[in-house]
Amino acid sequence: MKPNLSRIIAGTMTWGKWGKNLNTNQMISLLETCIENGITTFDHADIYGGHTTEGEFGKAFKESGIERHDIQLITKCGIKYISDKRNYTIKHYDYTQEHIIWSVENSLKNLQTDFIDVLLLHRPSPLMQADEIAETIDKLRNQGKIRSFGVSNFTPSQTELIQQKIKIDYNQIQFSVTHHEAMTNGELDFMQLHSITPMAWNPLGVVFREDIPQTQRIKNILNQLAGKYNTNPDTSLLAWILQHPSTVYPVIGTTDSQRIKNSTDALSVKLELEDWFAIWTESMGNKVP
Repeated sequence: MKPNLSRIIAGTMTWGKWGKNLNTNQMISLLETCIENGITTFDHADIYGGHTTEGEFGKAFKESGIERHDIQLITKCGIKYISDKRNYTIKHYDYTQEHIIWSVENSLKNLQTDFIDVLLLHRPSPLMQADEIAETIDKLRNQGKIRSFGVSNFTPSQTELIQQKIKIDYNQIQFSVTHHEAMTNGELDFMQLHSITPMAWNPLGVVFREDIPQTQRIKNILNQLAGKYNTNPDTSLLAWILQHPSTVYPVIGTTDSQRIKNSTDALSVKLELEDWFAIWTESMGNKVP
């Protein structure tokens, strides 16, 4: 049974050493800000911060006094990432039963929790064995260590390979106004057909990170629509994603309290049909086919 996730998810990748390097008190404050704004789901991966962010978050969560039933935790496993915490010689993937179980038990310890709401396989491996993965997930679920299962960055065929053996509930993919191919390459269609909930990482795309013709056009149309919807660009970009019928759950990476509020404001914005297509058109740089 799928857990009740918040529609906007807080991504923790930049909370630690890979970004803001927040201390325990700052993480507690950020946790509280997210919850105050209705964001109760937190997205992790074992590799974030070079295998350190889960543990830092877990310490903050424990000290915060927040009840476990008030939040939902997502984590990802499978990437063996080189860091001073791991003695690997090359970055690679491992979806053996031994490694998945070890990863989950390590994440439980780091996050200071008894269960993970959603476990995702971080990236597909050409060597993954669907039968072994299914058996492992069943075992973890029966033990109460995970509640739900999904994948991340999997194509439809890779998803189907696993789903032939075990139900997949989620696929976390890159999807935004600047990376919108999932709408036309079959990824989101496949998820709708198979009742798989999409999560979108980097949901604002490169709009605020790259000054290129595409982002200039997008900013212009967002500015034109700002008065009509009484919104800012963050809110409009997320509203555009949220309007897709596949019911996308954006994973936002910001640690700024105002931008967190802007994100949840998107839940109450409904773009008119022509405005939705106008944003897509400006991203493509040409009219729809």
